[in-house]
This record gives sequence, C-alpha cells and structure tokens, in this order.
Amino acid sequence: MTATQISKGNIYYHFKNKEGLFLYLLEEWTRDWAEQFQAKKARFHTVKEQMIALVEHFVMDGFHHPLTKASNEFYATELITSPNQDKIEEMMQMYLRNYEELLEEGMQKGEFKPDDARLLSMILEGMLAGIEFSSNKLAFQEARELYLKAMNVFLYGITGLTEPPAADKPAAN
Repeated sequence: MTATQISKGNIYYHFKNKEGLFLYLLEEWTRDWAEQFQAKKARFHTVKEQMIALVEHFVMDGFHHPLTKASNEFYATELITSPNQDKIEEMMQMYLRNYEELLEEGMQKGEFKPDDARLLSMILEGMLAGIEFSSNKLAFQEARELYLKAMNVFLYGITGLTEPPAADKPAAN
C-alpha cells in the first residue's frame, strides 16, 4: 500500500487475496527477467558466453530482489496446496523454454554435442533452483562464484572427458 499509494480496499478490488497479488508480482518479475535477459543475450558471441551471462543475470536480478526470499518460501511451503499451481507451472515453463532454446542454439552452432535440449533444460533449472535455495545465506560474491562454478560444471563437466566411459553409460532397455 505504501509503495503504490493505493488503498487496501482498492488492492483487494483487483486481487482476490494476498496470493493473487503475490502471483501477479511473480508473473511481472518473470516477464521482466526474460525480457532483460533477451536484451543482454545479443551482446555475447557464443552460446557458452550466453549461458555464463544467464547465471550472471540470475544472480544479479535475483540475489537482492525483494521477491526472491518470498518466492522461495512460497515454493517450499505453499506450492503443493496452491490453487494457482497452473499459473506457477506456466511461469516455470517460461524459464525452461528459454534454457531449451539456448541449448538448441548451441547444438545447432556446434558448440554443444547433440542431445535432448528439453531434458538438459530441466537439469539446468534443477541445478539453478537448488543453488538458489542453498545459497541464501552466502554473501553476494560467494553466491555469484557458486553460480558461475555450477554453470562451468554444467558446460564442461568435472571429469574432463567429453563422453562417459562405456562402463558408466546407462544400459539400453
């Protein structure tokens, strides 16, 4: 109410409850995040550089954003019981689509080996979301280094191998 100079009654006229207002703010933040990243993306020549820029954007936009802590608490406690699960899933799909498009572009340009971009985008989202939950007590610079290290592990692995050894490959059904 203070930030918008709008009365409580007027806010509730537009939103059924606090969760409705919260979801609206998350949707706006998600949309802004995607637009800002798309604008930044053009500054980088390779998809690998764009992937590093993605985590930089993730940290810079989210680390001090007022909705980060609230959304983490919401996802951890309210998501399963929320009547707005479809709306939340739609927002998550936007992130996954962005990641998948980036990965597909990298595969088409030969920067990444051919693979299932959809599955890789889910792995990337899981990694970033997990880091977001586990880095909330870190200082900004530590969190930034963690995200960058994670992206480097995602892009290059930790073994230095380009393919898993035959013994480590999953068996075909």
